[in-house]
Amino acid sequence: MSIERINPQGLSTPTGYTHVIRSRGGTTVYIAGQVAADAEGRVVGAGDFAAQAKQVFVNLRAALAAVGAGFEHVTKTTTYIVNYSPEHRPALRAARAEAMGDLAPASTLIGVQALATPDYMIEIEAIAVLDD
Repeated sequence: MSIERINPQGLSTPTGYTHVIRSRGGTTVYIAGQVAADAEGRVVGAGDFAAQAKQVFVNLRAALAAVGAGFEHVTKTTTYIVNYSPEHRPALRAARAEAMGDLAPASTLIGVQALATPDYMIEIEAIAVLDD
């Protein structure tokens, strides 16, 4: 299994993501959107976007570990932020950097009106590729 990260000429230089990911071989794993809930289902960081972003990455790490993976296996993330504005990006980048270091999957950020419950401010889903 290999994961190749490509930023083609003619596209802008990305910050915190990769334009193109090519994986060969391996098993694809789809991780449902993770929100800022602890193991008992309680909201973590109600009203605190930075705390919620950090918890989402904690939850993603746990989901990846369940299949023997880590963030190095993530090829794509989709991030949903309630009432998104550019002011959210520094906290999101900090939480992602703390969890993923300089790993940069293909990534999409979408502003949404709401998530499953009013307390959730952010949700992130991921796709990973593992060795067979």
